[in-house]
Amino acid sequence: MTSLGAPGFPEREIRARARNGTAEVFPDPATYGTRLYGSGPTAVADGLDRARIVPPVFMPQRLEKLIDLAREPEFTDVDLGSRVGGFTTRLPLYLSAFGSTRAGSGDLAVQASRQAARLGIPMVIGENMIPVHGYRRAGDATRSALLSRVEAYLDAAPDGVGGVVVQQSTEDADSEVWNLLYSDPAFRPLLESGRLAFELKTGQGAKPGLGGMTVVDRAEAELLARRFTVSDVLDPAGGRRLRCATPGTFTDEILRQQLRFMRNNFPKARTWVKFHPGRDIAHAARTAWSAGADAVTVDGAEGGTGWAPGVFLDHVGLPLAECLRRIGRPDGCLLATGGMWEGGRAVRALALGATAVGLGRAALVAVDEDPEHGLERLADSIALELRLLVSALGKYTVAALGPEDLWWPDGTPSYADGPTVPAHADLAAGPARPVVTDPAGATP
Repeated sequence: MTSLGAPGFPEREIRARARNGTAEVFPDPATYGTRLYGSGPTAVADGLDRARIVPPVFMPQRLEKLIDLAREPEFTDVDLGSRVGGFTTRLPLYLSAFGSTRAGSGDLAVQASRQAARLGIPMVIGENMIPVHGYRRAGDATRSALLSRVEAYLDAAPDGVGGVVVQQSTEDADSEVWNLLYSDPAFRPLLESGRLAFELKTGQGAKPGLGGMTVVDRAEAELLARRFTVSDVLDPAGGRRLRCATPGTFTDEILRQQLRFMRNNFPKARTWVKFHPGRDIAHAARTAWSAGADAVTVDGAEGGTGWAPGVFLDHVGLPLAECLRRIGRPDGCLLATGGMWEGGRAVRALALGATAVGLGRAALVAVDEDPEHGLERLADSIALELRLLVSALGKYTVAALGPEDLWWPDGTPSYADGPTVPAHADLAAGPARPVVTDPAGATP
């Protein structure tokens, strides 16, 4: 029996991949020889999915690979390994933050952690895990949701790949989460192997400008009221309450100081930053990279596994495609989340400058379908599509992808070099560079 639902998301297709893996990349083999296949009507979710992936006719990089291999290259020759935020990863994927929500901090999250480790991809643990669920203390046998995920990851992780990233928000800072973890012997294997990062969370795609929100019962609300704002807007006459975290206040100087603090106080941990899809995202990303961030995560408006007001889910924040276009050519490692579940969308994000893409809702749905191997099968299907697509473009690493590999039928401009803020954008993001528009989708 399944328990999770994901309205508006391709839940049926994700569950099929969690069950059948790479077989779902292709049409049903039972129809081979009895059905004619071709392009048909598709439901386009957003701007990123409108881009067509366009292989060239002439492929000099394929020729280089042919000479190197002394044979014709195949899709199996595509190398999907990468460096993501200071970590070595087998795939250009990572497990996105789930946070302290009920779906994201229970057994499903532990199973997802174990499978992410076996895949050799990084895992991000979201905000407010310790303020909400507590942490292990001397002589305390209480189960820690955060430590359960870390222990599951460490038990299954191969040597030398992957990593664990722990977010911190305002309430986490009050609980000194990073100080606690950095000094805990349980995290020593991650520190000694260079596979621990701390991520400063400034916002999220599901609710830009707001902090985390969860639904709690009356008893839990009384316990959490010391650290969080608790409101009865959901069910004034009943027992359900809305728990709200604060989003934190940032300027470019505050961000630089925070990153400097992280690098000075936790020198053995990598430094990540997560931004919501704000209109000045290009300026924010450049500020973070210039301050030494090892990775910048951009959470498009399509992203989010947590609880949020409907008006935010439908009307607030830039789509991921626009975030990536405004950033342009990144100055460092750029990570992208928002609606990721198959290889085509991942390739588009990678071509627009991302180093890796995050699986959030798709990962939870896949693990809900099969707690033992659902995420692994989903990732295997994405990896196969990535190899097929990258090879078809005449390239053999994901780092070789670029904006020239995409064509925009609606005439959306292709930006060759960031920063690329349109003239109508927030001037706080810095001066706009010339916008290059090429109806053919080529990059000059």
